[in-house]
Amino acid sequence: MENRFFKQLEPLSQGDTVALDEAIEQLRFDGNGLIPVIAQQHATGEVLMMAWMNRDALLETLKTGRVCYWSRSRQALWRKGESSGNTQKLIELRIDCDGDTLLCLVDQKGPACHTDRTNCFYLRADEKTLSVVANPVKEI
Repeated sequence: MENRFFKQLEPLSQGDTVALDEAIEQLRFDGNGLIPVIAQQHATGEVLMMAWMNRDALLETLKTGRVCYWSRSRQALWRKGESSGNTQKLIELRIDCDGDTLLCLVDQKGPACHTDRTNCFYLRADEKTLSVVANPVKEI
């Protein structure tokens, strides 16, 4: 389903701006009030993880510069690294062309994955097998 707000932004040129409050109001949060977020290491382009934000997590992230997600399992705000120390500093937040996915360009300190791997995408699937393609950075 087309989002008219984001559709009207298509002809804008680099450097043009729109009020952030207006853009946030037009984001497509799902029925649970969540929007998917991809975290990417800003310097290398490595995709680190996928998580979810609600409006409060998004606003906190923008205000503090420290990435905050919504934990679906705990039903609470999850400030990346609050227990592990493996934090994400927000470098830049981007919104996709439909307003239904966010991209956080971050400076990741330590492993991004709870398995102590640099990213959460360490399993490769092919026609017949699932293979581990990365070891933990430190023993788990």
